[in-house]
Amino acid sequence: MEEMPAQIDDLANTTTELTEYAMTFVMENGPGVLLAIVTLMIGMWIINRFVAVFGRTLEARKVEITLARFLRSLVGVGLKVLLLISVAGMVGIETTSFIAVLGAAGLAVGLALQGSLANFAGGVLVLLFRPFKVGDVIDAQGQLGTVHEIGILNTVLKTFDNKTVIIPNGILANGTITNMSVEANRRVDWVFGVGYDDDVRQVKEILQGLLDADERILKEPATTIALNEFGDSSVNFVVRAWVAAGDLWPVKWDMNEKVKAAFDEAGISIPYPQRDVHIHQSSD
Repeated sequence: MEEMPAQIDDLANTTTELTEYAMTFVMENGPGVLLAIVTLMIGMWIINRFVAVFGRTLEARKVEITLARFLRSLVGVGLKVLLLISVAGMVGIETTSFIAVLGAAGLAVGLALQGSLANFAGGVLVLLFRPFKVGDVIDAQGQLGTVHEIGILNTVLKTFDNKTVIIPNGILANGTITNMSVEANRRVDWVFGVGYDDDVRQVKEILQGLLDADERILKEPATTIALNEFGDSSVNFVVRAWVAAGDLWPVKWDMNEKVKAAFDEAGISIPYPQRDVHIHQSSD
């Protein structure tokens, strides 16, 4: 029971010391603390206004929404960190060591996440320069498919056989990308081989008639039908026509079928690779 008054006295002394320290701190640093609070409040208001204007500017420039949101958050957090460091210095807190610790931590994190940072930088480039957009058909890194999603780290493709392919943006931004959806029109190429005994003029007339009869084939640019080469077992014609991008494969497949039927009807052969073997008997 005798220990209780002693503990109470110690607590009272500690409270008194803390109160005196707080009063001394306020007396010595009161103007600085007040200025720091005012600076913090005004700074937060200015930062919020700046971030809002920055976001509207990105929207007006039609920056990809994912990238715009990320840039707004990055700018806002960066400015607020700088503001807090400045306010801490105003109230007498040593910020040099704090900044050094942040720098060292940032370096360590950067070294540990080199791959992710490369993908992040690639994502920024993809979203900023927009070599493709969601819905485009692209061929990249050996993968052909429709762009389903563009993230800050990865791009998701849907292949034509309904597979999901995830490509890191780091290698995507530094590799070759073929975008098949940029141009409204595409060229379709065929190679048709006929026998050496077939009539070349008749072949060209049949091919031209099939092209003219298909309304999906554009009149301009004009179609091309030309004897391309003399093969080992066939005379090869190259045929080129322009169609709307969405009609490319349907037109190509339909024309293959129509040409086969028309050649069969006209008696024009479509030779397959063959070799003539001649046997010479000795007179002995």
